[in-house]
Amino acid sequence: MRDYVLRRIAVLPPTLFFASLLVFFSIRLIPGDVIDLMLAQNDVASSADRESLRAALGLDRPIWEQYFVWAGKALTGDLGSSLWQNAPVSSLLLQRLPVTLELGFLALVVSVTVGIAIGVFSAVRQDTAADYVLRSFSLLMLSIPGFWLGTLVMVFPSVWWRWSPELEFSPFFADPLGNLGHILPPAILLGLALSAVTMRMTRTMMLEVMRQDYIRTARAKGLKEGAVIFGHALRNSLIPVVTVIGLQAPLMFGGAVILEQIFALPGMGSLLLEAVFQRDYPIVSGVFLVVGLSVLVINLIVDLAYGYLDPRVRRS
Repeated sequence: MRDYVLRRIAVLPPTLFFASLLVFFSIRLIPGDVIDLMLAQNDVASSADRESLRAALGLDRPIWEQYFVWAGKALTGDLGSSLWQNAPVSSLLLQRLPVTLELGFLALVVSVTVGIAIGVFSAVRQDTAADYVLRSFSLLMLSIPGFWLGTLVMVFPSVWWRWSPELEFSPFFADPLGNLGHILPPAILLGLALSAVTMRMTRTMMLEVMRQDYIRTARAKGLKEGAVIFGHALRNSLIPVVTVIGLQAPLMFGGAVILEQIFALPGMGSLLLEAVFQRDYPIVSGVFLVVGLSVLVINLIVDLAYGYLDPRVRRS
């Protein structure tokens, strides 16, 4: 098991390196120049003013040199400073990261709980009315965009019942109930959208496993149906499901960007959108670096879960 874990950890640094290259250079391909935005209100700015500002921000150096300076500082935890706010990017991320992590964690809990529970139930009740209803629900969640549902939740309850989700965010430890009242609606919407794929994969794998000979043998030995389903069938169905959950990590962060805007959550998603509009390169690079590292850690946990669920994986 130790060698298996070390092999998975050894993959992280080169993956993160190539991800940082992609993010650092791609953000600079977006049309528009941060210098033009900063001097947009100054009609008398000369070319000398532009070059002076560019040099002050460190943007006059070759792009490859900018990358190595940024990467070298990033290895020490210094992600640079915002071009607009003149504040350390790391401190801005630390302010916003807990919100996004809380939203992502709650969405993941909803996704896994709802997806696996409905998938198992739908497989056990195959081709019944409940199965058709639940499969239709999963298709509905796959088809409806999260931002559209979020907009409906914000608009229609306020029109019909004079109620709308909280718009003033409170940290969890300062006001737990107020925090959950604000963050649960977007977390449930994001979790339900992600649960559709989990549900369909769980159902498919459960149906395949329940047709195996060892399941019939377990039933023939007199085991209770609950022990057969949860003790034998479910565990052997979970490896592809865990794979799907790991692949949903980027979708979870991507969905958080939109829902944070709709529900006025001060997370990394809203920070990223502001930075993209302002061409604030250090913030964009820092956000993507943290998100990329989070996705890699989640996938590492998924790989370790493989080893726990199937001993053949960790011995390969």
